[in-house]
Amino acid sequence: MKTNYEIRYAAHPEDARHYDTARLRRDFLIENLFVSEEVNMVYSMYDRMVVGGAMPVSEALKLEAIDPLKADFFTTRREVGIYNVGGSGMVKVGEEIFELGYKEALYIGRGDRDVIFSSKDAQKPAKFYFNSTTAHTAYPSRKITKQDAVVAHMGSLEMSNERNINKMIVNQVLPTCQLQMGMTELATGSVWNTMPAHVHSRRMEAYFYFELPEDQAACHFMGEPQETRHIWLHNEQAVISPEWSIHSAAATHNYTFIWGMGGENLDYGDQDFSNITDLK
Repeated sequence: MKTNYEIRYAAHPEDARHYDTARLRRDFLIENLFVSEEVNMVYSMYDRMVVGGAMPVSEALKLEAIDPLKADFFTTRREVGIYNVGGSGMVKVGEEIFELGYKEALYIGRGDRDVIFSSKDAQKPAKFYFNSTTAHTAYPSRKITKQDAVVAHMGSLEMSNERNINKMIVNQVLPTCQLQMGMTELATGSVWNTMPAHVHSRRMEAYFYFELPEDQAACHFMGEPQETRHIWLHNEQAVISPEWSIHSAAATHNYTFIWGMGGENLDYGDQDFSNITDLK
């Protein structure tokens, strides 16, 4: 197996206004999450969130404690949220084994033990997308399915934004320290997400886009509400969203995305909205 990581530093919003396309993509876009027999991750200085992907095929992959953590185990001071976006697989957490099917999630609480990823079928390997934040308390690990989720049906086909927001790793479902994750599924014919746009200075966010056909693309909008920028991305890619930035997208096809948040506020509804007509 192979573990790769990189560190992404935080930017002041006044500096980010001057970034060109290449710099925006270098600092905020995560392109290669899933590579056979590898664990790939980005350590972000925004609330120290780790965004990563693991793709075990014929061998099990360990979630290693990368050097910036200065710990013996990845989970020594961290909690982790995992979604399987590939074939059936297993996550071993210490002596516990959790089987995850497509779009099923797992919360792992803080604690010193190994986390091991594996696939049931090498011909249809699992793809484990994960977010991790620092944790001050140990909560029990737990598998979460869409049946466990708090579901909000929002938008309409007429507005091109009909969608189901599946809140899965949130405090209405299970206790966490600061990590929150969920999955938003857009209906056929809908392409817009997170409109009206908003920011929440109490927490940062990461978006992972999938179920997007290989010949289609999504345009992720970021930046301050009156100083927006965009990043074009493709299937199974992610974007880091700073606390000062909106996080919205439109695509050339409907899609699904996983959102993950870290910070000091677990209130999902605590958002500072901008009117659509005020965006610039």
